[in-house]
Amino acid sequence: MFSQRGPDRSSRRRLRWGAVPAGTLILALLLPLVLAAQAPKVNPKELAPQYQDWLKLVTYIIKDKERDVFLHLQTDRDRDLFIEAFWRLRDPTPGTPENEFKTEHIARFQEANRRYRSAREGWMTDRGRIYIILGKPINSEYIAGDSDVYPAEIWSYYGDTNKGMPTHFELVFCQYKNAGEFKLYDPVADGPARLLVKGMQDYSPSDYQSMYQELFKKQPDLALVCLSIIPGETGGMSPSLQTPIYMAAITESPKHGLDESYATHFLNFKGIVSTEYLTNYMKSDGLVALVADPLADMTFCDFAIAPEHLSLDYYEPKSQYFCAFQLDVSLRSGEKTIFQYGKEFPVTIPEGQLKDTEGMGFAVADSFPVIEGSYHLTVLVRNTAGKEFSVFEKDIEVPPASGRPRLVGPTIGFKRLETQPGVRMPFQAEQTRLGTDPKNPFSASDEIVYQIGVTGITPELAAAGRVRAVFQGTTGGEARRRSFEIPLDGRSARRVQSLTGSIAASDLPADYYEMTLTLLDAAGNALDEAKGNFIVSPEKTLPHPVVAVKSFPLANRFLFEYMRARQYEEMGLMAQAAEAYEQARAGNPTYLPRLPDYANFLLKTQKPEEALSVIEPAKDDKALRFQYYLVRGRALLALKRYEEAAQSLVLGNAIYNSDAGLLAALGETYNGLGQREKALEALRASLRLNPDQPAVQKLIREIEARK
Repeated sequence: MFSQRGPDRSSRRRLRWGAVPAGTLILALLLPLVLAAQAPKVNPKELAPQYQDWLKLVTYIIKDKERDVFLHLQTDRDRDLFIEAFWRLRDPTPGTPENEFKTEHIARFQEANRRYRSAREGWMTDRGRIYIILGKPINSEYIAGDSDVYPAEIWSYYGDTNKGMPTHFELVFCQYKNAGEFKLYDPVADGPARLLVKGMQDYSPSDYQSMYQELFKKQPDLALVCLSIIPGETGGMSPSLQTPIYMAAITESPKHGLDESYATHFLNFKGIVSTEYLTNYMKSDGLVALVADPLADMTFCDFAIAPEHLSLDYYEPKSQYFCAFQLDVSLRSGEKTIFQYGKEFPVTIPEGQLKDTEGMGFAVADSFPVIEGSYHLTVLVRNTAGKEFSVFEKDIEVPPASGRPRLVGPTIGFKRLETQPGVRMPFQAEQTRLGTDPKNPFSASDEIVYQIGVTGITPELAAAGRVRAVFQGTTGGEARRRSFEIPLDGRSARRVQSLTGSIAASDLPADYYEMTLTLLDAAGNALDEAKGNFIVSPEKTLPHPVVAVKSFPLANRFLFEYMRARQYEEMGLMAQAAEAYEQARAGNPTYLPRLPDYANFLLKTQKPEEALSVIEPAKDDKALRFQYYLVRGRALLALKRYEEAAQSLVLGNAIYNSDAGLLAALGETYNGLGQREKALEALRASLRLNPDQPAVQKLIREIEARK
């Protein structure tokens, strides 16, 4: 990263969008990305006084999800960070030092407490609540009580119609029976009888006209809002049924349009994303496609995530803006993480191109192989320049690659992109790669390109099978329906094929479309079906994002096999994992970094002799020496070759003496040698590092019993 000190000073820019050139793949170390377990909910009364006071302060503006997340936080540090994020979300001018919303809200809260305190604190009263929500009325009128009408106040406001409020409305507060607090009057629930001293005894509850006329004689201004909060709206002399809807919009107005998803992300990622990022959540759009690639002979999970803006730093010596996106990907089955990795995408924009990129979209796209099953995908993106983070999550269903014929996909893009031979990139099958937009919008100038994978192809299906594509607009009608058929390649002997079709967006009226793809055999029988969605806009042209990607050379396909092997292993599919590990090793026998994974798998499947053979090439690699001694020691222990196991484990412990697994194996080895005191010392050291080891605890009890 460039220096920002001295003469190399930098300035920060935030673009709605930006561009980035593609790069080459650099395999990253797998980073831990495990969602936080749901912590117990805290009783608000058990919080420190400052947090109880804060919950009072935000009672009328906090959303239910925000409050729920706040009460699940377990430390004051997390609560302070959450409060910072809460106010940041509501800041109307985030680029300035002052948060005007926060300042105004606190002032209203304090004024409500000062003005309307009664037996309760002022913020808890009806007048205090409305004052906090809406602020000072543009006009207020006090009506003194007498023998005919109870004391009342009328507050006038202009409403925000974008939040469902009327343009102008008046709220009434009444002191019923001349005692207690002024309560907010409800034309529907209370009715004019609530305002008249003798309303309950002199009038029928439904005789609104008589009560209105009586009020009009005594207090005309009060009569004008006794049937509706909109002055003069009488509605046939009965309370307006629109009033409850307006009142709900008024009380919910401080929460209108706020995306509280940041709160859930705060809870889930507070142990993963550093504190400087946690208060800078940015929304994003995301797209996921499953792609069956015949060249790689496996299914990929391809995805793109488009943050809502692009923050950049400026490097003056080269006159360019820059940032880096750090990508962390996690794939879970239930609560178990079966695969995860991390990668970095650098972004540089020359100063002269900054304006040209401002109107364009920006996205980060990547790809990884995935085995059959149902999973939850989580993509976490961090921008190092703006210290911002975004999250995209999606449930995916990956069909088996073998068995009956199936469809995989579809992928929908706005154009075909050039590809290089011998590499694979996201949203690519064989030599066809699609330009994708996470929002899936198309304009008249776009080509709607769709790609679908077909697996489990038999010779008969290859000869006469086909895929029918039907595009149907949601508004219905034949004018918004198109249908096409794509034949399978009868000359191909492959069990996996990728088919591509397209239609000009200008051929489809503007609408939301559902695309249905059906796999048909020679007789026209439907074998499988897949669906996709996209939007055709009435606009003539639409900008599509520039996508940052990293290509993967197919010569390194063996790395894909290592990824699949790890997934199979985590899913408990040991036969498939063994096959994938062996294919990975055969693909590049000299590649050492993943050998410990394979050797540990062999130990797990009780094949210590094979584990010794697999790990041996790692002996002279300095980066793998600890893992070499550990795997070798555990394999020798399994073979009951205790002397050799002890030698290897001691050498490993000299490199790193804080591995609970190594110490546990060393303790078991010493026990096999009859050296009980050394065994207990190693086992107890292992427990100090990781107390949750029932097998180690049991062995300690057995050794102590023999002593």
